[in-house]
Amino acid sequence: MAAQPSPRVANAPLTQPAAPLLRIAQVEKVYGGRQGPVRAVASASLEIGRGEFVSLLGPSGCGKSTLLMMIAGLETPTGGTIELDGSPVIRPRRDIGIIFQDATLLPWKTTIENVLFPIRILKLPLAPYRERARELLAMVGLGGFENHKPSQLSGGMRQRVAICRALIHDPAILLMDEPFSALDAITRDQMNEALSEIMDKTAKTVIFVTHSIREAAFLSDRVVVMGGRPSHVVLDERMPFGRPRRLAIEENPEFGRVVRHLRLTIEQAHGTAPTGRSAGGE
Repeated sequence: MAAQPSPRVANAPLTQPAAPLLRIAQVEKVYGGRQGPVRAVASASLEIGRGEFVSLLGPSGCGKSTLLMMIAGLETPTGGTIELDGSPVIRPRRDIGIIFQDATLLPWKTTIENVLFPIRILKLPLAPYRERARELLAMVGLGGFENHKPSQLSGGMRQRVAICRALIHDPAILLMDEPFSALDAITRDQMNEALSEIMDKTAKTVIFVTHSIREAAFLSDRVVVMGGRPSHVVLDERMPFGRPRRLAIEENPEFGRVVRHLRLTIEQAHGTAPTGRSAGGE
């Protein structure tokens, strides 16, 4: 006999989708200038869920870094609201980690001391975090380099230290502002794959600013294309690739299709093809 469907319980509550971790609503940024106000960001709205990796993609000057700095609490929006886990972002917060283009490590401190530096700033007890620092360094392939100074590390290794430093206090969200743009192409590919592995292990929510189309497509769950000026969201698209990911995915015809679609969107939004490697599909 065929199995009968289970009876529906009267008035049973329907499952509600989880609330987004980050909610950006109608955010604007206007700077004053000698020739009048300049709108850097116009009416940007986004919702980002827990564990999502979202890239803000577009050529230099399209406002993506400005939006990231407002999310970080380092810039004040002229209009609109930004909420993290239901609480407004109005200043830098402990539950927001940020990584810049330069690793900005303290040259006189060792690798592990640089990772633990935020703990000192926050005046938290060091002992419970020292083992976590060692675990993070091992996770990014820097086990055994704990006592090296930044001058003894390569550019890619220094950025791995910066990632560990940003993760040491377990922030709710990690913001990354073109962290690999200064690296050579080979090291950048290695860092993309390493970052993908790190995020798979930590399930951290990430907003990643880049002008590299291939980088955004490879790393992201969603790619948000920014148009300008003033900057606004012209595309918010989910990437059709599962995880874990390896660089070999770039040989997949579907990956090439996605890259071409993102490049065409950028060209249409800005009226010109991106320069450098981006124009060739990056």
